[in-house]
Amino acid sequence: MRLRLLACAALLAAVAASGAGASPTAPLAQRLAAALATSGVEWSRSGALVVDLRSRRTIYAQNAWVSLVPASNEKLAVSYAALTALGPSYRIETSVLGDGRLVDSVWRGDLVLRGRGDPTLEAADLTDLAAQLREAGLAAVTGAIVGDESFFDGRRTAYGWKPQFYLNESPPISALSVGRSGSREPALAATIAFRKALRKAGVRVHGGVRLGRTPAGAWPLASVLSPSLRDLVHAMGTESDNYTAELLIKELGAVVARRGTTPAGAAVVTGVLRAARIPLRGVRIVDGSGLSRLDRLTAGAIVGVLQAALADPLVAPSFLAALPVAGRSGTLEGRMRAPPARGRVAAKTGTTSLASALSGFVAGRFAFSILQNGNPVPRWSARASQDRFAAILASQ
Repeated sequence: MRLRLLACAALLAAVAASGAGASPTAPLAQRLAAALATSGVEWSRSGALVVDLRSRRTIYAQNAWVSLVPASNEKLAVSYAALTALGPSYRIETSVLGDGRLVDSVWRGDLVLRGRGDPTLEAADLTDLAAQLREAGLAAVTGAIVGDESFFDGRRTAYGWKPQFYLNESPPISALSVGRSGSREPALAATIAFRKALRKAGVRVHGGVRLGRTPAGAWPLASVLSPSLRDLVHAMGTESDNYTAELLIKELGAVVARRGTTPAGAAVVTGVLRAARIPLRGVRIVDGSGLSRLDRLTAGAIVGVLQAALADPLVAPSFLAALPVAGRSGTLEGRMRAPPARGRVAAKTGTTSLASALSGFVAGRFAFSILQNGNPVPRWSARASQDRFAAILASQ
């Protein structure tokens, strides 16, 4: 270990002395090492791996199996698991069910607005639901409007989040929420909004609003569907959307494990990775977004996810489309805007105070992952080193 630390120190000293890193004529692995050496991140807290997709050879490895905080690179594992377990065409339903009976044009009983975790649910969808009921001949409701968010548990955050992440980094997590509500009671806010939509559509509501569970035997009366999972994953990946990631991991728990909790969803993600024979030593999935300080991945596991996604013809198109492209889209629009990296690097970014990460593909030839940790991590120098690293690969 001491020899490795001394070697790293010598490399840092050489880079600092030259002011420019390794020569363009130096071996590829040496140039990649020099790019990371300028990150300001301790060698022991930085992991990286590059695999040539054509030859399957490892081009560069540094602490590839060291367990590190992944930040939003966590979303790569969640995207792969969701696309694999649910399928790219999967949609999330929000429905209205009736507890009672229809007499002429009056529903005698309660109406239930049941959410299943759609991160895109908006006021326009509530208007659509209300219009469906009115067009079906419903003119009045004698009972209450009940909001059902029981598809997920009631926890509004994930384990290991800093307190300030609540509301600032993600709205409250709920199976029933409209417009990414900042309300601390998103399901109740959604139910109130639906009652207003009914009245606007010409449906009189005599009762109030409350939260509850859908009674057994309730009749389905109206429904709307989310965009396809491929579209949800695209929005989550390109813009690094924490809220969608947290809803999707609970969706996995609810649909696959029959428990709409983050731990259940995390277990599903881990199971999908295991089935793909991705090495799990040092891997700990705690949330969907990567905001948790308890999350751990390795550069090797991430490259394994990238390779597994690419090898699955049903998953690959949606997974690849969700990656930001250097200089062009998403969280990479303002990075690597010049050749050779521009348009040739498609990768997921990740940034918290503890981690900076970049993992993805270069020119369809390389799969790579860089995880850099610190307390705090030197954000800007870490990003600069990642961009140099990716640009070197793009120049090959």
